[in-house]
Amino acid sequence: MIQREAESRLRYLATHFKAVAVIGPRQSGKTTLVRQIFPDKPYYSMENPDIRQWVTEDPRGFLQSVSGGAVLDEIQHVPALFSYLQQVLDEAPGKGRFILTGSNNFLMQEKISQSLAGRVAYLGLLPFSLREIHPIVQHWDDPKLIWNGFYPPIYDQHVPPRDWIQNYIQTYIERDVRQLKNIHRLYLFERFIRLMAGRTATEWVAHVLASETGVDTKTVQSWAGVLMNSF
Repeated sequence: MIQREAESRLRYLATHFKAVAVIGPRQSGKTTLVRQIFPDKPYYSMENPDIRQWVTEDPRGFLQSVSGGAVLDEIQHVPALFSYLQQVLDEAPGKGRFILTGSNNFLMQEKISQSLAGRVAYLGLLPFSLREIHPIVQHWDDPKLIWNGFYPPIYDQHVPPRDWIQNYIQTYIERDVRQLKNIHRLYLFERFIRLMAGRTATEWVAHVLASETGVDTKTVQSWAGVLMNSF
């Protein structure tokens, strides 16, 4: 397993705050990191439909069952839980009781700002850095790095980059985007993503992208915000 540079920071924050939220893109390694560092904490994924139903229908009872703390993965799926968690953190002492993760970056921050301000520390986790993959990739100037990207499954699971990235984009469009922005014309959004990728390191011109995508400028600006807050 490749050691993450964020590990020491996460351990530090957990000794100073009652809760720590690890946020970042899907598949950037959040779950692996928190489960590795906090193996003794009960783990609950809110992407599990049974757990999500339990937490949604009885948030107070759920938190009572994990009064000693827990890892709550993909917590943005149950935003109603934040208000109850606020009371739990206020009433009980101790640091690092709850470790939260969320792929849906901006939604999670919005909910936390309403309920957990001052009670939670944030840690942003991106895919691997060059230093983290150096033991695997010896030459940093290897052009394959640009094509392969830096997502963990490509390196620690040896998934072919072309296959993994294609499925990642499809999952992102079909699952996450529907929740984030109520986008109905997903085929146009997928076209927009491809056009954005092709303009890496070039000037951002909204009306040109809008014309090539087949939507208006306001829509392109809105979609750009979705990308910047979720990848």
